[in-house]
Amino acid sequence: QVQLVESGGGLVQAGGSLRLSCAASGRTGSVYSMAWSRQAPGKEREFVAAISMNDERTYMADSVKGRFTISRDSAKKTVYLQMNSLKSEDTALYYCALGLLPRPSAYWGQGTQVTVSS
Repeated sequence: QVQLVESGGGLVQAGGSLRLSCAASGRTGSVYSMAWSRQAPGKEREFVAAISMNDERTYMADSVKGRFTISRDSAKKTVYLQMNSLKSEDTALYYCALGLLPRPSAYWGQGTQVTVSS
Protein backbone atom coordinates (compact mmCIF):
# COMPACT_ATOMS: atom_id res chain seq x y z
CA GLN A 1 0.00 0.00 0.00
CA VAL A 2 0.92 3.62 -0.46
CA GLN A 3 0.33 6.46 1.97
CA LEU A 4 0.37 10.13 1.02
CA VAL A 5 0.54 12.93 3.57
CA GLU A 6 0.01 16.53 2.49
CA SER A 7 1.07 19.61 4.44
CA GLY A 8 1.53 23.33 3.99
CA GLY A 9 -2.01 24.55 3.49
CA GLY A 10 -3.40 27.56 5.28
CA LEU A 11 -4.94 30.99 5.03
CA VAL A 12 -3.23 33.58 2.85
CA GLN A 13 -4.16 36.93 1.37
CA ALA A 14 -4.65 37.35 -2.34
CA GLY A 15 -1.32 37.87 -4.05
CA GLY A 16 0.49 35.84 -1.44
CA SER A 17 2.30 32.51 -1.64
CA LEU A 18 2.13 29.05 -0.13
CA ARG A 19 4.18 25.91 -0.57
CA LEU A 20 2.49 22.53 -0.31
CA SER A 21 4.34 19.31 0.34
CA CYS A 22 3.31 15.70 -0.10
CA ALA A 23 5.37 12.81 1.20
CA ALA A 24 4.79 9.29 -0.07
CA SER A 25 5.55 6.11 1.85
CA GLY A 26 4.98 2.42 1.33
CA ARG A 27 5.19 0.44 -1.90
CA THR A 28 5.47 3.21 -4.45
CA GLY A 29 7.51 1.15 -6.88
CA SER A 30 10.52 2.55 -8.69
CA VAL A 31 8.71 4.22 -11.62
CA TYR A 32 5.86 6.51 -10.72
CA SER A 33 4.61 10.05 -10.82
CA MET A 34 2.86 12.37 -8.41
CA ALA A 35 0.32 15.11 -8.87
CA TRP A 36 -1.81 17.78 -7.26
CA SER A 37 -5.50 18.26 -7.78
CA ARG A 38 -7.96 20.53 -6.02
CA GLN A 39 -11.63 20.69 -5.23
CA ALA A 40 -13.48 23.85 -4.38
CA PRO A 41 -16.84 23.77 -2.56
CA GLY A 42 -19.63 22.77 -4.93
CA LYS A 43 -17.24 22.00 -7.77
CA GLU A 44 -15.66 18.89 -9.23
CA ARG A 45 -12.10 17.96 -8.47
CA GLU A 46 -9.73 19.47 -11.04
CA PHE A 47 -6.19 18.63 -12.06
CA VAL A 48 -3.52 21.16 -11.12
CA ALA A 49 -0.08 19.70 -11.86
CA ALA A 50 1.85 16.45 -12.25
CA ILE A 51 5.49 15.47 -12.29
CA SER A 52 7.48 12.36 -13.05
CA MET A 53 9.58 11.15 -10.15
CA ASN A 54 12.02 9.60 -12.65
CA ASP A 55 12.60 12.22 -15.34
CA GLU A 56 11.88 15.88 -16.16
CA ARG A 57 8.32 15.61 -17.41
CA THR A 58 5.80 17.96 -15.85
CA TYR A 59 2.22 18.89 -16.67
CA MET A 60 0.44 22.03 -15.52
CA ALA A 61 -3.18 23.13 -15.81
CA ASP A 62 -3.62 26.29 -17.86
CA SER A 63 -5.30 28.00 -14.92
CA VAL A 64 -2.10 27.88 -12.85
CA LYS A 65 0.65 28.19 -15.47
CA GLY A 66 3.03 30.99 -14.63
CA ARG A 67 1.88 31.10 -11.00
CA PHE A 68 2.36 27.56 -9.67
CA THR A 69 5.44 25.36 -9.90
CA ILE A 70 5.64 21.65 -9.20
CA SER A 71 8.91 20.10 -8.11
CA ARG A 72 10.15 16.93 -6.47
CA ASP A 73 12.73 15.31 -4.28
CA SER A 74 12.78 11.73 -5.50
CA ALA A 75 15.09 10.54 -2.75
CA LYS A 76 12.54 11.72 -0.19
CA LYS A 77 9.55 10.60 -2.28
CA THR A 78 8.19 14.09 -1.87
CA VAL A 79 6.50 16.46 -4.27
CA TYR A 80 6.03 20.18 -3.77
CA LEU A 81 3.64 22.76 -5.15
CA GLN A 82 4.86 26.33 -4.96
CA MET A 83 1.89 28.63 -5.35
CA ASN A 84 2.50 32.31 -6.05
CA SER A 85 0.19 35.20 -6.88
CA LEU A 86 -2.68 33.38 -5.25
CA LYS A 87 -6.21 34.35 -6.14
CA SER A 88 -9.48 33.81 -4.32
CA GLU A 89 -10.44 31.25 -6.97
CA ASP A 90 -7.49 29.12 -5.86
CA THR A 91 -9.32 28.43 -2.61
CA ALA A 92 -9.86 24.67 -2.43
CA LEU A 93 -8.93 21.44 -0.76
CA TYR A 94 -5.69 20.36 -2.42
CA TYR A 95 -5.07 16.67 -2.87
CA CYS A 96 -1.87 14.81 -3.61
CA ALA A 97 -2.00 11.74 -5.83
CA LEU A 98 0.41 9.03 -6.98
CA GLY A 99 0.27 6.90 -10.09
CA LEU A 100 1.18 7.20 -13.76
CA LEU A 101 1.41 10.22 -16.02
CA PRO A 102 -0.24 12.24 -17.32
CA ARG A 103 -2.82 12.05 -14.50
CA PRO A 104 -1.58 10.07 -11.52
CA SER A 105 -4.60 8.82 -9.61
CA ALA A 106 -3.97 5.38 -8.15
CA TYR A 107 -3.55 6.67 -4.60
CA TRP A 108 -4.79 9.83 -2.93
CA GLY A 109 -3.96 11.77 0.19
CA GLN A 110 -6.48 13.28 2.61
CA GLY A 111 -6.02 16.81 1.33
CA THR A 112 -4.83 20.11 2.74
CA GLN A 113 -6.98 23.23 2.77
CA VAL A 114 -5.87 26.39 1.00
CA THR A 115 -7.93 29.51 1.61
CA VAL A 116 -7.16 32.76 -0.18
CA SER A 117 -8.80 35.86 1.21
CA SER A 118 -9.48 38.81 -1.05
